[in-house]
Amino acid sequence: MSTERPALSGACDSAQTPAHGGSASRQTALPILPGATLGILGGGQLGRMFTVAARTAGYRVMVLDPDPKSPAGQMADVHVQADYADEAALMRLARECAAVTTEFENVPADSLIALARHCRVSPGAGAVAIVQDRSHEKSWLAQNGFPTAPFALVYGEGDLDAALADVGAPALLKVARFGYDGKGQARIASLEEARAAFRAFEGQPCVLEGFVNLDREVSVVLARDDAGACALFPVAENRHVDGILDVSRVPARVPEALARQACETARAVADALGYVGVMAVEFFVVEGRLMINEIAPRPHNSGHYTLDACVTDQFEQQVRALAGLPLGDTRLLSPVVMVNILGDRWRNGGPHWRALLAHPNVKLHLYGKEAARPGRKMGHFNVLDADADAALALAETLRDAL
Repeated sequence: MSTERPALSGACDSAQTPAHGGSASRQTALPILPGATLGILGGGQLGRMFTVAARTAGYRVMVLDPDPKSPAGQMADVHVQADYADEAALMRLARECAAVTTEFENVPADSLIALARHCRVSPGAGAVAIVQDRSHEKSWLAQNGFPTAPFALVYGEGDLDAALADVGAPALLKVARFGYDGKGQARIASLEEARAAFRAFEGQPCVLEGFVNLDREVSVVLARDDAGACALFPVAENRHVDGILDVSRVPARVPEALARQACETARAVADALGYVGVMAVEFFVVEGRLMINEIAPRPHNSGHYTLDACVTDQFEQQVRALAGLPLGDTRLLSPVVMVNILGDRWRNGGPHWRALLAHPNVKLHLYGKEAARPGRKMGHFNVLDADADAALALAETLRDAL
């Protein structure tokens, strides 16, 4: 659009900016230095990339995950194979780790509370408990004055009439917990469809979200430390397919003022949560206005571009925030496009890596997952180019070539 220009590189001029708001629930007097052991609950790809960053910086890493072949467990010094609520496993982390973080939001809050009695935990249980449940998250956002799409809470089938009357149709019915990447969601256009979807979700508490006319979707990944200082990464413009992130482009094609507003809003969310660690805020852009879609209390898929295009990537930043070190520089070194690689690409003898790796400005990241299933995130690649449009064109060509 002729009225838009890309957001500038950097972190919206707010890296390392002290922020006013809630403070961390647990502070560390001294930084945790290399040689110490850091723990992480969760063994997927986000945990794997955290583990690589931590070990590169000289830390030992202990991963707690029930999967014997977890991607993070493959890279860690110690893989504790147990459930996230296993008391003995949690106490081992508490004894051996100087600090513990999380890879995903569905870790039981009680586990974080138990660990926090013995070691530093980031993010805190209070913030995680809010954002791991859509109904709590939406209510919290509304109560704190943050803009969202229209929504209504659905705790029983009898709530659907009023919810649909408030929100209108078409709408999305989403389970309040454990839904991600398009799972646990149903598009509904009538009360009958809403009832059928609610029954298909076995009566779980849900959120009914009204449709909005999207201009585009953007996200902001940030880190916040104990003192309330924030370092924000450049705004990413995201495209989803079937509820799963497909492509992220940085800088985002939005007016500079809107990019700055997205950063300021994301920082305000982190302040209000008293958050310590790395988090992401996803936005809808609707008629030039921002609405918050979701909060992720962890590094985010749309921040994977930082691995190759920023001075500090989001996983090193997670290590720094957890260890109480100064937050890293978030400057963008090059325009970049990130493309997810899903398990669908393993059909018909693919993926065809030769086409991808023939380009010197393409960086491939695979997650070490053995089973390739449709919709499963198996890896991603980043395309760097001084011309963001050229990076996008090459990224889309290579995605199709796979």
